[in-house]
Amino acid sequence: MVRFDPLRLAPADAETTVLRLAKTLDHVASESGREIEIPTYYDGPDLVETAERSGVSVELLIALHSGRVYRAFFLGFLPGFAYCGVLDPAIVAPRLLRPRERVPAGSVAVADGQTSVYPFDSPGGWRLIGRTDVRVFDSTRDSPALIRPGDRVRFVAR
Repeated sequence: MVRFDPLRLAPADAETTVLRLAKTLDHVASESGREIEIPTYYDGPDLVETAERSGVSVELLIALHSGRVYRAFFLGFLPGFAYCGVLDPAIVAPRLLRPRERVPAGSVAVADGQTSVYPFDSPGGWRLIGRTDVRVFDSTRDSPALIRPGDRVRFVAR
């Protein structure tokens, strides 16, 4: 969250300052964090529909999703649910209009320019494009959340 006093700083100047700071932080973040690979089976129930909505083939959607490294911005929603971005603009899709009552743990999902892995069976409104056997949250580990803010995440097609 960015707070500023519009009586002391014009909105355009605030935007310039925030963008300059973001570039600095991105440079620092690119040199920190671990790289986490998530082996992914691209067979999710929303894969075909998400590709069609994006106007790309399933193969291209998979290539675009697995072809970049994502930054884990923060954890939220559920323990271990890492909001990672930024998706290729060609495959950005909105959340579902009606969330599912149950999304299986390990589901690889996209929504609103981000991607993540569901750590538990839970309700959820993201589009499910695949799944992984990786446990992204395990309370018995020293660090229960596999992915931490600042980590670089790569989805590897299986």
